Amino acid sequence: MGVAGFVACYLVPGGPWKVASRAPAKGEIPLAVLGDSDSHSYHDTIRIKYRAARGGRYRSSTYQWGEILARLRPRQIDPGPWGVWGANWRIARLLSAIGLEGRAPRKLDFRYNFAVSGAVCADLVEGDDRQVQRLTYLMKKDPSRWRNGLIVVRIGVNSFGQTEHLEEFAKSGLSSESRAGVLKCANDVRAAVRAIRAEFPLARLVLVGILDNSDWARNLSKWKSPIELARIREALDLYDNELRAIVRGDGYAAFFDDRKWFAQHWGGRDANGLPAYRSVSLGEALVVTNTQGDAPTNAVVEDGHAGTIWNGLWAAGLIDLVNREFGMHIEPISETEIVDLIKDASPTSGAQ
Repeated sequence: MGVAGFVACYLVPGGPWKVASRAPAKGEIPLAVLGDSDSHSYHDTIRIKYRAARGGRYRSSTYQWGEILARLRPRQIDPGPWGVWGANWRIARLLSAIGLEGRAPRKLDFRYNFAVSGAVCADLVEGDDRQVQRLTYLMKKDPSRWRNGLIVVRIGVNSFGQTEHLEEFAKSGLSSESRAGVLKCANDVRAAVRAIRAEFPLARLVLVGILDNSDWARNLSKWKSPIELARIREALDLYDNELRAIVRGDGYAAFFDDRKWFAQHWGGRDANGLPAYRSVSLGEALVVTNTQGDAPTNAVVEDGHAGTIWNGLWAAGLIDLVNREFGMHIEPISETEIVDLIKDASPTSGAQ
């Protein structure tokens, strides 16, 4: 069998060598994702196995945006087969050393979703994750199909967007240290784009801007001073403007303004820095507020991640963007489809 065959077949139980690919349907667009927990599939029961995560008792009907795209547009968007992919770090390093796919960590997700909870910007191109290298390894196995594929890069919150980072921005503004941290993240994204472009110059890229966690329900009692909020915005603007600059120099890339998207749906704070959020109404009865809790009427689930309605609207916004910028002709997602995702939502004590 040889060393490579032995490692592939025996050392990574449930890994990619154990899951058969499916043939792409006509017109299907391969979708790859690079990022953190905002894009890591919620129904991964290997790395997200504790009951309180991603919807708690409502977990069975709590979906991440990639799961929603796969569920609602399976004939047009292909995130790869659902299965167990990757290995532990030690085995991944061994696989990489002998020229095989050294993907890590091990998780239950779509084949082309490399987003991992806790990932920082450096994980795009450095360390054991090296999400870009893992992705291009797969893309080079079917280069003609990926020539016009879609890659979404959504990362940054763990590098400079958490509450403790915003506290520092609000207090000191863009200090030299803070500026360096934000620019390091942007430069990691820039390096990721360069690495992808070196192999696939025509693949469509969406770079997602940073979300403002001062809008997070858990943080609404903080930073009521307009000056503090302006300092936070300045830091977040620095990152977004760097991403916009990358896009301007790339004819096959688009920028998704996450803060603008949020404001269009839930609003924001008033001129005095006080919460002035509005509700989102879908259908005849569903009202979703900028609050935190596992029931689907909350924008954010209890563990702090976007809920099903947020992710459904976000997926719809992504489709609108790629249709407009790239002419992809993906069928838009309707409000009815989003509401139907939670039609059977009910708390279950056995939800995982």
